[in-house]
Amino acid sequence: MDLWAIENEITQGAYISVCGVDEAGRGPLAGPVCAAAVILPHGIEIEGLNDSKKLSEKKRKELFDIISENALSFGVAFSSIEEIAEHNILGATYIAMNRAIEKLDKIPDLALIDGNQNRGIEYSNRCVIGGDAKCASIAAASILAKVTRDRLMLEYDEIYPQYGFASHKGYGTKAHYAALREYGPCQIHRLSFLKKFLSEDSKWTKSLSDALENRQPQNI
Repeated sequence: MDLWAIENEITQGAYISVCGVDEAGRGPLAGPVCAAAVILPHGIEIEGLNDSKKLSEKKRKELFDIISENALSFGVAFSSIEEIAEHNILGATYIAMNRAIEKLDKIPDLALIDGNQNRGIEYSNRCVIGGDAKCASIAAASILAKVTRDRLMLEYDEIYPQYGFASHKGYGTKAHYAALREYGPCQIHRLSFLKKFLSEDSKWTKSLSDALENRQPQNI
């Protein structure tokens, strides 16, 4: 597939500044959501560029460096656990995406957003369903967001080693649920994602109540 076909169709020979935008971390039980915005030199060929979910961790890291070095501009931003609770995960994703676009050296004429929802994006944009596998700049953004968030979860693993964040990055694996049953939620768990799980037993319901009372804002 030609990863430049969509941008070529949009620009049609005119000079239009286009960035790709994608997120990582909408589904996990813990940690913030991360978004990236990337402006690539038009037509650049980056070997192996693809949707981050289709790449190995090693390949993502390699491409992260190549994209960072060759992008005309890029921005990466987070939306916190507290913002996820306040605005829900979709609203928090829009917040992170807007922050990522704001970090670009210059706001582009058009932002290509991965997916089919864009009502919370504050800049001129267009949705591209499956864009992380169809569009070079969105694929690049997916890699920057994924690698950045994974690196943050490795830092959290050092703070909360009992949960295994280094391996599952906060997603709801069997091991993660087992750790939650043993230890209850920690400061970076998304309590709104855990209400059903925690309410199944009074012990975990109390853990949820205690966590809500004692939670401190997370700096990311």
